[in-house]
This record gives sequence, structure tokens and C-alpha cells, in this order.
Amino acid sequence: MKSATPNDGGGAVVPLLPKMKSPPPERPASVVGAVFNVSTTIVGAGIMSIPATIKVLGVIPALVSIAMVAILVDVSVEFMMRFTNFGESSTYAGLMYESFGRFGSVAVQICVLITNLGCLIIYQIIIGDVLSGTHLQGPVHLGILQEWFGIQWWNTRAFALFCMLIFVMLPLVLIRRLESLRFSSAVSVLLAVVFVGICSVMAISALLEGKAKSPRLMPQLDDQASFFNLFTAVPVIVTAFTFHFNVHPIGTELEKPSDMATAVRISLLVCAVIYSSIGIFGYLLFGDSVMSDILVNFDQNSDSSVGSLLNDMVRLSYALHLMLVFPLLNFSLRANLDELIFPKKPPLAADTKRFLCITFTILIFSYLAAIAIPNIWYFFQFMGSTSAVCLAFIFPGAIALRDVHGISGTKDKIVAAIMLVLAIITSAIAISINICNFVGNKS
Repeated sequence: MKSATPNDGGGAVVPLLPKMKSPPPERPASVVGAVFNVSTTIVGAGIMSIPATIKVLGVIPALVSIAMVAILVDVSVEFMMRFTNFGESSTYAGLMYESFGRFGSVAVQICVLITNLGCLIIYQIIIGDVLSGTHLQGPVHLGILQEWFGIQWWNTRAFALFCMLIFVMLPLVLIRRLESLRFSSAVSVLLAVVFVGICSVMAISALLEGKAKSPRLMPQLDDQASFFNLFTAVPVIVTAFTFHFNVHPIGTELEKPSDMATAVRISLLVCAVIYSSIGIFGYLLFGDSVMSDILVNFDQNSDSSVGSLLNDMVRLSYALHLMLVFPLLNFSLRANLDELIFPKKPPLAADTKRFLCITFTILIFSYLAAIAIPNIWYFFQFMGSTSAVCLAFIFPGAIALRDVHGISGTKDKIVAAIMLVLAIITSAIAISINICNFVGNKS
């Protein structure tokens, strides 16, 4: 029933119930927030292996490789964003579906699952090593909590990692927009800079005291086998720069597509400087004794209390950094897992029940795997040389060559072909060498 009220002498009809105001649109993400999120996604566990790549490649080839991989990553992301803007997809899997159908989308989802789930497990193993130590093989390495408080029931690996998962990582993985993680990402980038800063101070101090190791500018090639071993270091750098699974989640929250290109270039520059710095300073500190996980080298008795404090700060700052990287990888893993299992369901953020089920499944599985599996570094390196290379170079290059929208120029196709060939050859050699080394160690 409607009531009439006079309005300027007329019988205007006014509804009894006023119209509901629509909620204000969500504010677009900022470029600064995108820079922090991209940088945090890039600087993960890969930073710890950069000094080991310098040991294998030598300083000059390693720095050149870091620069070349960063440039190729920028090109591959530009391919992805350009074809996304001309198409109708808003995800990496959808982009591959437009070019290669269902096979392409499933291939991307499987690679993201392998890469991100492996990273989440490795992150928790590293955090557990830092907090509670490890005694699986060789000498016993005490964690920070055990060094400070002695061996207690509450600083065992399983309990300490469980507490970190519940009180630090769980609140962050429950956030449904990547832009909301910009502050934790900023802190994470700051911690990575602190990590590099402390290493640089220790390296310069060792240099002044005459204790620094002499860097090897070029690789040491003794035979043909040592030449092919150089290729095993390249996938480590590629994995360290792989963030393509978060290109669409971060880019779609920005106001303009060009903002994502700006954010990616700034992030790649920052991360290349961080990687180069930690590689040089880490090698100056430990020389040829540097481990594939440089944190193991910091688990040493120091001659002074200041040295012990710096060792603890290095390990603790990096553990906190990984805790803040964790939700970014979890975000893309959860989205791809949902798209793979529930392709016709509404968006995940709109379904709380499905969102929580997938989130807790990922957390529980990764936690149990991190506790049960003592060492998965060989597994991660092997899978990283396949799935990470596919996500970073092979899939974007294939999209540009397929060119379903007719927007690739001759130069684009030449660059895409070179990128594709280099990625396939390098990965094939690296996988072959890793298999031969593994078989040789077994025999």
C-alpha cells in the first residue's frame, strides 16, 4: 500500500520503505601495496640458496644470471598481463585455457599446487629448524628457543611450529584480499633487508679483520661434469624469481593494468639487489663451505656475545620473514585448488564454508608434512626445476607464440621462442644432472 503526500501541490507517490543504499565499492589496491606483495612473494626460501649458486657459478656469471632471469621474468609477466587485458580471463589458469583449453588450465593448476605446496612445507621445516633445531643427520643443531631456554617440552619442533601456525600464520591466511596483506608484506620485505644488512655487517667486519674468504669470480671447471653442473644452479635462481601465480590476484586489485607493470619492475629491481647482496656477502663470510641453506652456516658458536647475537638475529629475522611470506603463497594455492576442484562454484571469497575448509586442509596437510618429512630439499629442487620453470617461462612463452588474440609482434614471438628454448634446455640438463648425482650418491 502506498501513501500520497503533497509535493508542490501535486499528489506525488512516495514508497513507505526508503531505498537501501548500495555498499560503497572496494577501494583499488595501491601500487606501493602491490610492490610489497610482489616482493614478498619473490623473496622466499630461494634467497638462502643464492650464496651457494655463487659458489657454483662464480661471482660474475651468478650476477649476470640474476640480472638475465629478472629481465626474462619481466618479459614473461608482460606477456601474461597483455593477453589477460585482451581476453576475458582473470586467472593464470583461465589465461592458459583461452590458449590451450582444459589441458592448459589444468597444467597451470598442477604446477601451482606443486610449487606452492612444496614451498609452504619447506617454509615450516625451516621455521622449525630455526626455533627448535634439528638432529636428523650429523651434528646436533640447537634452535634459538633451545639455546635460550634449554630443551623443554614446549620448545619441541612439533609444539613450537604448531604455536606459530595458530597465532601468527592462521590469522593472516584468513584474510580474503591480498591488498589487506600489504602491511605484513612491508614488514616481511623489511626483515629481508635486515637479514641482508646483518650479513653485510658481518662480512665487512670479517673483511676488515682479514677473515673474509676470497671470492671466486669465475667457475672452477675441472672436467666436463663440472661444466654441466653449472646448469643445476640456474633453476635455483629461476625458482627464486617465480611469483607468476600471484600476478593475477595482485594485478586484478589494481586500478590500471599499467600499475602492475610498474610494481613488477620495481619489485624485480629490489629483489635482484637483495639477491646479489646476500650472495656476495654470504660467500665472503663462508666461502666454499657455504651450504645450500645458508642458515645452517649461522648455526655456529661465535667467539663473542655480539657474534652470537648477530647469528640469532639472522636466523630469527628470516624465520619471521617466512611466516609473513606464508599467507601470500597460501592465497594462490587455495585459489587454484578451489578452481581445480570446484570449477563451477561461485567465487571462493563469497563462500565462507568452502573458504575455511580449503584453508584448514592446506594448513593441516602442510604442517603434518613438515613434521613427518625430515628433509625435502632434493625433492623441492627437482620439482622446482620443472614446475617453477613452467610457470615462469614455458607457459608465458607458449601463450605469446600461440597468440590467440593476434597481438604478438615478430619481436615478441622471437623473444618468446628464445625464452622457451632456453628454459627447456636448461631444465632438461639440470634434471638429468640431478638424477645422475642422486643415482651416483646411492651407489
